[in-house]
Amino acid sequence: MSLKGQNSTYPLAPANGFARSDAESHDSEYSNELRRKKRMKYLLYFIAFVIFQTGVIVLFTLTIMKVRTPKFGVQSATFDSFNVGNSSSPSFDLTMIARLNVKNTNFGKFKYENTTMYFFYGGNQVGEAIIPKSSVGWRSSKKFNVVVNLSSAKLPPTSNSQLGTDLSNRNLPLTSQADLKGKVALTFIFKKKKATMMNCSMEVELASQQLANIVC
Repeated sequence: MSLKGQNSTYPLAPANGFARSDAESHDSEYSNELRRKKRMKYLLYFIAFVIFQTGVIVLFTLTIMKVRTPKFGVQSATFDSFNVGNSSSPSFDLTMIARLNVKNTNFGKFKYENTTMYFFYGGNQVGEAIIPKSSVGWRSSKKFNVVVNLSSAKLPPTSNSQLGTDLSNRNLPLTSQADLKGKVALTFIFKKKKATMMNCSMEVELASQQLANIVC
């Protein structure tokens, strides 16, 4: 009886000695699979983040950081004095107040140096005006006036025939040129030199005393 009682106190051994090890192995494989899926998910997140950042950098470079050439030209004009001759005695002496425009399409301020603007008739200079240094804000325009005296006094005698014809037609064709140099400041440390060239054609309508047909 005592031996039987002692034997009853010991637990029965499992029928299969590998049951516990199989369960542990299954749990280990499941944990490894979960870790693998997590690593794959994080890797996909990282790749997506890198692609997104690359796209942002490319977009920023192509739009914000791209330096464009500002536009510079004559917009309109009025006249303070207006003296013209005729076909038999061709001459002109005009005081013109030209309205100029500098357009900056960059995402940074454009600071330009002082320069000189020249006016020509038939390829010969008939006037000039000083443009003082200034600046144009980012993605904005700056309009200002310059006063210029236009005179035929220094024209060569060979120009008299054509000038007489233009005065008879009541239109005085002119051209203007200027080289505006400066810097575009996109950031405090990133600045790039940029120059814009004015090259405009226009006509002074003698009958109405107005500047017309401006093409820049």
